[in-house]
Amino acid sequence: MPQSVDVSVPSMARTYDYLLGGAHNFAVDRELAAQVERIMPDARSAARVNRAFLGRAVRHMIGQGITQFLDIGSGIPTVANVHEVAQAADPTCRVVYVDKDPIAVAHSELMLADNDHAAVVHADMREPEAILDHPETRRLLDFDRPVGLLVLMMLHWVPDEADPWRLMSTYRDALAPGSHLAITHVTADNQDESLTDVTDLIKDSRSADQLNERSHEQVLALFGDFEVVEPGLVGCSAWRPAGPGDMSQTPGMNMVIYGGVARKR
Repeated sequence: MPQSVDVSVPSMARTYDYLLGGAHNFAVDRELAAQVERIMPDARSAARVNRAFLGRAVRHMIGQGITQFLDIGSGIPTVANVHEVAQAADPTCRVVYVDKDPIAVAHSELMLADNDHAAVVHADMREPEAILDHPETRRLLDFDRPVGLLVLMMLHWVPDEADPWRLMSTYRDALAPGSHLAITHVTADNQDESLTDVTDLIKDSRSADQLNERSHEQVLALFGDFEVVEPGLVGCSAWRPAGPGDMSQTPGMNMVIYGGVARKR
């Protein structure tokens, strides 16, 4: 385990890993997840429908000719990671993962040890130049050609004062025409007080990550002038579902996360 990890403070990456059924988490993460589930009993299905969205978004991008991907805030490796989805469709696909969590990075390095077409970068998404100019990013990705950029379940951890809209404009400007951007983001739209209670719980947990729910209009603005593809920005389970497994049986969990994909003209 990386020496910089404080196992007395929960990590949202490790808590999310636990909600997805992963094993790379600690007691403090599992306790936070248990508290979340007491407030929002079907929280695991919200995590699951977001993960299913990832696969559909990657397959859509491949269908549009994308063969290189930048996954910012990739988290701890679990099932159906971007490189697994992409390289199953086209073995030449190249993938760069980015995360600030040292455990996520360490496990990603192990997973990718024998994969010459994928790498992980240890960086904070709020430092786009460090990511875009990183040697591994430049080795694998050609920014003169279209890139599939995924920023899933990440931007709601960036507070308004850090200006996530300006941050995303830096990433969008780095992409060539024909590139695609996928975003998922927690929203309080059409939600009851349980999401507010979860936000307060995370605030009280001493986690370095604090949840910032945003409206449909605010999330849509993160795409800038990119052309949002059909069906637009919707509850992520409603974005081109392939079957019942892409949805939660709890209606509210289908709407707690917005998801969308957009194309740079």
